[in-house]
Amino acid sequence: MTLLENAELFAKSKHAGKLKKSGITYSNHLENVVSRLKSLGIIDEEVLCAGWLHDILEDTDTSFDELFEKFGRRIAVLTLSLTKTKFVIDTDDDSTLSLTKKRAIPEKQRQKEYAVKIKESEIDAKLIKLCDISANLGDLKKQIISKTKKRKILKKFRYYLLIIEKDLVENTEYPKAITLLETINQNIQIQTQNMIKIKKNRHKNILKK
Repeated sequence: MTLLENAELFAKSKHAGKLKKSGITYSNHLENVVSRLKSLGIIDEEVLCAGWLHDILEDTDTSFDELFEKFGRRIAVLTLSLTKTKFVIDTDDDSTLSLTKKRAIPEKQRQKEYAVKIKESEIDAKLIKLCDISANLGDLKKQIISKTKKRKILKKFRYYLLIIEKDLVENTEYPKAITLLETINQNIQIQTQNMIKIKKNRHKNILKK
């Protein structure tokens, strides 16, 4: 079994039976991300492995050490750079168990720290993030959610794109990434405009009544 096949099998096993917030299975999402990476011309096996594994530290019980031991340093570090930290050791706890107690990180702080991590990550991690956003954006079109929630998600996607786009534009190895970046920005704009149109139409209908 190749390293890539092992990463795919490991990811599907760890995410088995789980759904993302969008309702899509993790397996389908990960397949969509890796497919997009390949469409950019990426053949680096370790980058493709990280594509399969990019959600595994955040959304399963897999540890960094386990990932490091199984797939090596580069894949483990790439995956870590795409992972939001959910908990920290609660050093303010005075009990004797303070070293083992964890404290949940507030969502805003998580997003801020994750943004810094993405910004400082290597170009390969940014390419994976680009494909992750593209896959998530495609799923968003199928979701039935409130306009407020959808607007919030689109804003988050645009925020991450602003962080990674400079390095993506300057990178000449994968020119198709620029096309994907432009397509994502256009899709975000279209979905945002569609929400505005729906809101205006509803307002007009209310006034007619």
